[in-house]
Amino acid sequence: MANTSSPEAPIPVGKVSALIGGWIDRLGEVWVEGQITQLSRRPGAGVVFLTLRDPERDVSLTVTCFRAVFDRVAEDVQEGSRVVLHAKPEWYAARGTLSLRASEIRLVGLGELLARLEHLKRRLAGEGLFATERKKPLPFLPHCIGLVTGRGSAAERDVLENARRRWPAVRFEVRNVPVQGASAVAQVSAAVRELDKHPEVDVIIVARGGGSVEDLLPFSDEELVRTVAAARTPVVSAIGHEPDQPLLDWVADLRASTPTDAAKRVVPDVGEELAKVNQLRDRARRHIVGRVERELAGLASVRSRPVLAAPHRLVDGPGDEVATLLGRARRCLGHRLDAAESDLGHTLARVVALSPLATLERGYAVLQRADGHVVTDPAQVTAGEQLHARVAEGGFDVTVGETV
Repeated sequence: MANTSSPEAPIPVGKVSALIGGWIDRLGEVWVEGQITQLSRRPGAGVVFLTLRDPERDVSLTVTCFRAVFDRVAEDVQEGSRVVLHAKPEWYAARGTLSLRASEIRLVGLGELLARLEHLKRRLAGEGLFATERKKPLPFLPHCIGLVTGRGSAAERDVLENARRRWPAVRFEVRNVPVQGASAVAQVSAAVRELDKHPEVDVIIVARGGGSVEDLLPFSDEELVRTVAAARTPVVSAIGHEPDQPLLDWVADLRASTPTDAAKRVVPDVGEELAKVNQLRDRARRHIVGRVERELAGLASVRSRPVLAAPHRLVDGPGDEVATLLGRARRCLGHRLDAAESDLGHTLARVVALSPLATLERGYAVLQRADGHVVTDPAQVTAGEQLHARVAEGGFDVTVGETV
């Protein structure tokens, strides 16, 4: 077509549409898998219209089939069902629209769905999306909780009522979205991303009540799993009941068995916390009182020891000993002085007895020459020599007479 057309010789719309139809016809019949998002069965019409959507991509195709084809699975197929079609692409040239003409419709069985989910679970686990070290801790007391759930659902009521009953001051940012059907994955993922960007949201709860495996399939969708894995805010999965475990449970930072359980695990109970505070206060008081009592007992024990109970005893004993030693020293010194005095008296008596003065007192005199020498021999003096005579009471001069 590109070689046979130009601005001067364009191809008419009808021919282009016919060429497209020819290319599509050459595709032949194919097996197609998808999820039914719309189902139209007009009374009396021989054709049933379906809209088939790719659960993992935002792509849909219109499907038509004869009522006889659809009636074979009419009891099992409804909006939201996963099906496999054997269909031939058709191009409606008049309107330029593409559709699939189904000749056979097969419902995807539960076993096959579970097998695919298990395969997806292993693949995501291999990427580390379910690793424990990736999980973020929940805040002890979130000021604002993001809640993604169905509008007016029991899950929404359970989370709000139980959370506010436990901590009345808690606030919520609620995003009501479809929790099953064709648009559930896209809207739940968008709500999670929106709350993750919210500056006041501390934790996000994704909640839904129970349901069949098919009803819970949106919460095992790869797009939603990757959205939760990329969130910076902790995410709590509260999908279904205890036995239900979609892939969201594995990637979430915390898995709650029910929406009520999610409220209890995210929001602390004010009564329980007050009881813990009182217990800790009582424990602290007992610890402090016990510590003070132990210290008082220790102090009393120390004070009861002799060194502190009667500290003067430390002085009394040595004081008595010092007094004894002092008395002994005084007595010893007195004896020494008395003995010395007695010796001195005897010595004085001997000195007095031997003193020349004592001799003089008995009437003797001492003659001294002018140079002070004592005369002991008459030959030492000459007649007429002046001598000094010393007696007991004084002295006087004498003149030497004739010697005999």
